[in-house]
Amino acid sequence: MSGERVALILTERPDWHTPRLVRAIEARGLPCRCVSPRRCGIAVGHTATGLLIPGFEDTLPAGVFVRAVGQGSFEQVTLRLGVLHALHDLGVPVCNDARAIERCVDKSMTSFLLGRAGLPTPPALATQEAEPARHILDHAPDQVLKPLFGAQGRGLQRLGGPDALPDADAVGGVYYLQPFIPPRSEGAWWDRRVFVVGAHAVAAMTRHGRNWITNVHQGATCEAAPADDEAAALAVRAAAAVGARYAGVDLIQDRADRWLVLEVNSMPAWQGLQRVSAVDIADALAADFVERVGA
Repeated sequence: MSGERVALILTERPDWHTPRLVRAIEARGLPCRCVSPRRCGIAVGHTATGLLIPGFEDTLPAGVFVRAVGQGSFEQVTLRLGVLHALHDLGVPVCNDARAIERCVDKSMTSFLLGRAGLPTPPALATQEAEPARHILDHAPDQVLKPLFGAQGRGLQRLGGPDALPDADAVGGVYYLQPFIPPRSEGAWWDRRVFVVGAHAVAAMTRHGRNWITNVHQGATCEAAPADDEAAALAVRAAAAVGARYAGVDLIQDRADRWLVLEVNSMPAWQGLQRVSAVDIADALAADFVERVGA
């Protein structure tokens, strides 16, 4: 590999997305190597780069595309993000970089940054103590309790008052609350996912849920949606607010017809979206990545 520019794709396994992404990047003349984040580390004094990345012992990758960081202990995830920080400090383009991933994985920080940017988003409370959460539930009992690091709709709870608040141990010691946004018409459970790449909305879908949880992994059905409307423009601004080069942005419309940004995902899947989109999403990601890398 000496002298050859090769991109690093960080992925846990060869899932549906990774082969498509690799083909699209390599079609633009940039070879790729897929490596699990679990195999990466710091190797000061042991490798030329100071990093332990299989296949890149003597040279740095031309760029890094982060498909997944993977689950693990706090120490393991910290090390993986540390490798991404180190690559960034060494001048390697990383999409998305560790800072953007950290901001999106922590839903409370996403809420803070969206609010700071002046974007419409539901109020949010993240607290390690139960009393502030009970106070919120006393005054506005219909709240959604979310795992701070959750994904794919797992662990969501709709609470009806302070008596429904679980013990701190059941939520990892952090209560993250947002008010429940009722549907515009009774029983019409839907929201919007917009896929942003390089400051452009490239595809969007409306997700129709069986209930108020509208994630595809929870059984929602999808239909194509505009990628050039008000929701799409908000999604682009939301991705910029967290510093994400690419993102899946979730939005919902309240009963006043106002779009609200719910979440920004820095390592989004796009299999469901691809089924209803005419745009080749892997190709759009590859085009932006190769341009960023300068290959």
